[in-house]
Amino acid sequence: MYNLGADLDVEVEPGTNLLLVGPPLTGKRSLALDILAAGTRNGEGSVIVTTKDGADRILSDFGKRLDYEGKPVAVVDCVTKQQGVGEVRDDERIRYTSSPVDMTGIGIKLSEILQEYYQDRGLPGNRIMLHSLSTLLMYADLQTVFRFLHVFTGRIQSVGGLGLFTIDADAHDDRTMNTIKQLFDGIITTHEDAPPDIRIADH
Repeated sequence: MYNLGADLDVEVEPGTNLLLVGPPLTGKRSLALDILAAGTRNGEGSVIVTTKDGADRILSDFGKRLDYEGKPVAVVDCVTKQQGVGEVRDDERIRYTSSPVDMTGIGIKLSEILQEYYQDRGLPGNRIMLHSLSTLLMYADLQTVFRFLHVFTGRIQSVGGLGLFTIDADAHDDRTMNTIKQLFDGIITTHEDAPPDIRIADH
C-alpha cells in the first residue's frame, strides 16, 4: 500500500492513479511533491514528469523536502529543450524530451526509468507525478491527451506504481474534465481556504 503522507493520512493500493484538481495556486504541485517525498523516505522510486518547470527548479523544490542525493529520484524534463537553453544531455537523474507535445518521447523516457527502478533495481514502490495536464491540453487536443494518459496510467498500473497528475480545474470545460476524470481511480481536490480532500472510486 502507498501512504499518501501526513496531509492526507490515506493509504491506496498499488497501481492507483490519482488526479489532483483545484484552482491555480492552491498547492497541487506542492502536495504532489510532498506525496512523492513520503515515498522517497521509504526507499521508493520517485519520477517527476514536468511540463511547466525545468528539472533544476523542480529538483530544487523537491530538495527542500528531503536530501535526495543517492536516492532513486528522476525527472523527465519536457521544458528545457523547448526553451533552447544550451545543449542538454540525459544523465542518471534527468531525461529530456523535445517539448510537452512530444508525448511519445515522454512515454519512452518514463518507461526507461520505470524499467530501471521496477525491474532492474526491484524498488519496493514507485511514485510518478505529472505536472501538469493543463500544459498538455494547451498543446494538444483532448483525444490525443486522453490516449496518451490511457497508456501512461496503464503503465503505472502494470508496475504497481502510484500516479499523481495535476490539472487546473478552472482552465478546462466540464466535458474535458469529465473525460479526463474517467482515467483515474481517485481525485484529490485542493481548495483556497481548506485542506485538500480525497475521493477514491469504489472498484
